Amino acid sequence: MSERKVLTKYYPPDFDPSKITRSRAPKQAGPKVQTVRLMAPFPMKCTACGEYIYKGRKFNARKETTEEKYYSIPIYRFYIRCTRCSAEITFKTDPKNMDYECERGAKRNTEPWRMNGMGKQESDEERLDRLEREEEEKNAMQELETKTLDAKQEMAVADALDEIRTRNARIERIGKDGVEVTVTGESFDEERKRQDQEDEETARKAFMRRHEAMEEVIDDEDMEEEVAPPITKESALQMPPPSFKRVVKKKKDHAAALGIKKKPSVV
Repeated sequence: MSERKVLTKYYPPDFDPSKITRSRAPKQAGPKVQTVRLMAPFPMKCTACGEYIYKGRKFNARKETTEEKYYSIPIYRFYIRCTRCSAEITFKTDPKNMDYECERGAKRNTEPWRMNGMGKQESDEERLDRLEREEEEKNAMQELETKTLDAKQEMAVADALDEIRTRNARIERIGKDGVEVTVTGESFDEERKRQDQEDEETARKAFMRRHEAMEEVIDDEDMEEEVAPPITKESALQMPPPSFKRVVKKKKDHAAALGIKKKPSVV
């Protein structure tokens, strides 16, 4: 490949470099246009031949920078051609609604997610208003749930207060010896400790009873083992030797159990 690489250039004998001058082409008047590759931003239908163009179909388009602006955002216009009849279709950007706007050559298809409940296509402002209303309704439902939880909590607190009042009245009835019974937090703690001690004492007594019963059973077994006479060598010699003779078991008559009568054998 090295022999194909040209390191020198051919200059004719009448070459005069002073005759070469730099020239600049005039600036393009009007909007700036450049060729880009894009995909259809929305589904559309050609008004010339009725061809449907789905969203995402690729085109070689001309991109034009218009003089219109939304605040400081420039608006671009795109030119594509129908894939069936080659009719020109134009659409431009819509930064206000964060979308595209079809201008001519095609008609935008109806998109279900852009329609409200009445079957009419809604704008972005209407959609935002509807979402705000739905958010307010959601907040109202959340507020209702919060109120319900608060009501349940208040009912639980009221039940706890009633229980405390009942317990205080019971403690006051206990002290009938003429001494005024004052209900304080310390008395509640003492009462709880006393109940815990009583429960522990009851459990200890129950375990002691069970332990004593187990000891009695073990003592009875030991006494029975002691009563049994020990086996001596003389008594072992007097015992009969073991027999290993095969014992033939008598077969059961299942026929009689089933009600089958056998004929007597003829001799």
